[in-house]
Amino acid sequence: MTQIREPEGRSRILRGRPYSLDEFASKYGLKGEQAESLFARFGPSSIELDLLMAAKRRLPVRQDRPVPQDSIPEPSNGMDR
Repeated sequence: MTQIREPEGRSRILRGRPYSLDEFASKYGLKGEQAESLFARFGPSSIELDLLMAAKRRLPVRQDRPVPQDSIPEPSNGMDR
């Protein structure tokens, strides 16, 4: 059986400011286990994690202000003409 090992002493260069685990989880609305898994695999780099979430098509959760209900367009039934 062949084992693949990563070279020892290999470290990643931190790109961008580091996220805390809580900050990353709350920014993208992730549950604890999912955020921990991504954080452990990809590190705390805000640039790396933001790129990863963009590739997954996960937008940041807007927690600074709620979306007003009157700004959400009603579905069109095609009979407006």
